Amino acid sequence: MAPLLAEYVKKTLAAPVYDVAVQTPLHAAPALSERLGNQVLLKREDLQPTFSFKIRGAYNKLAQLTAEQCAQGVVTASAGNHAQGVALAARELGIEAIIVMPTTTPSLKIEGVRSRGGQVVLEGDAFPQALAHALKLAEQGYTFVAPFDDADVIAGQGTVAMEILRQQPGALDAIFVPVGGGGLIAGIAAYVKYLRPEVKVIGVEPHDSNCLQMAMAAGERVVLPQVGSFADGVAVAQIGEHPFALCRHLVDEVITVSSDELCAAIKDIYDDTRSITEPSGALGVAGIKRYVARYGVTGRTLVAIDSGANVNFDRLRHVAERAEVGEQREAIIAVTIPERPGSFQRFCQALGKRQITEFNYRYHSDRAAHLFVGVQTHPQHDPRAQLLKSLGQQGFAVLDMTDDELAKAHLRHTVGGHALHNGEECLLRFEFAERPGALLTFLQALGERWNISLFHYRNHGSADARVLVALQVAPGARGQLLQALSQLGYRYWDESDNPAYRMFLS
Repeated sequence: MAPLLAEYVKKTLAAPVYDVAVQTPLHAAPALSERLGNQVLLKREDLQPTFSFKIRGAYNKLAQLTAEQCAQGVVTASAGNHAQGVALAARELGIEAIIVMPTTTPSLKIEGVRSRGGQVVLEGDAFPQALAHALKLAEQGYTFVAPFDDADVIAGQGTVAMEILRQQPGALDAIFVPVGGGGLIAGIAAYVKYLRPEVKVIGVEPHDSNCLQMAMAAGERVVLPQVGSFADGVAVAQIGEHPFALCRHLVDEVITVSSDELCAAIKDIYDDTRSITEPSGALGVAGIKRYVARYGVTGRTLVAIDSGANVNFDRLRHVAERAEVGEQREAIIAVTIPERPGSFQRFCQALGKRQITEFNYRYHSDRAAHLFVGVQTHPQHDPRAQLLKSLGQQGFAVLDMTDDELAKAHLRHTVGGHALHNGEECLLRFEFAERPGALLTFLQALGERWNISLFHYRNHGSADARVLVALQVAPGARGQLLQALSQLGYRYWDESDNPAYRMFLS
């Protein structure tokens, strides 16, 4: 193994990646470090010209081509960061580059390739069809540039480790590396284990795309039957042949994390750097958090590779929605309460000083009410289990849905329907200052004069709380209701004639 490592180290040291790539900083993450009791450092590969480490391996591969290969051009298949790396590297070297991408590739990434000089060919609905077309083009004379399963690509990615060891010559306990096809972790492991074998190299994969973990367990490469799409930058069904030949001997451990944990890690990185990382780029930080929780280590120096920032803006809504759940700071529960005035208020009182983050309810019958509720928790001081136990002891029937993907992805947005009741319903939209206990204060102000038949509230971290409430009133008593509401001191809008309400809820 030593001769092979020495060869990779030699290739890494000679890799001319800085013709186009930059040496990225190794930034401290002070807030995360204090919270975890360890020194956490972020290797900021999101600051590369293509916002990803992929430019290193792509450029090193193209720089090794012969004059004849350069004249014939290169081709690759990718829907992400590798595509942009090859396009930029080819432009800098004056090489024609064809990038085959699935027809479903977001326009942001397509334009990213074109803006860097790549010729985009859209083929197939998924990556396998795009890859097959790229390999056919390679048969016509183009040189195929593999995204990870290539010695020159691996050596180029190894320059990340070269920089880390130079930037952190002292204490260094472990490096946490995102894993897709394995090119990055293979390059880092080869370099680190040759020069500083005491430093652990730990791979991090999503639970639903753990091709390296499965291969390590089986002792051979395996093909996952399916892979998750949230961390699309590492959605690879089989670890590369060249990477696995190194990883099986050099990688100390592989950790897997959930999508919610990735969302929490994206928030952690943002809090410390004010930069937004793509889900696959946050794997290293998520891995550190799980590692620290699993082994209880303190006082260590841990490096996370922040591998990329090519995230579509519209995904940030999902990230923000899930970050608190991933941090174990929000519990999603279903609660059954009696259908009568004052029940909401009594439930809020049972929660004590805990902040309600979401509250969904729609009246249907006169027997019992089912609430969809988000409640702020804390993994140490007020864990989810303590909340569930407390509510149960106070007589509430509670169903924990924090780990229920259906509930988190869909149910919270579809709680509703047409109410079956007599009388008139008045729909009101309120805004008031957001602070702990504000929702309970609001319910207390409403009192028990009217039955609540619809309720929706979601904490969005803004200064104002926004609540949608429907109140049942006796026929002809709407004027009395509005007069009473004007005396409460809360800003509100009467939405009873809103066409959306009339169509879907009234």
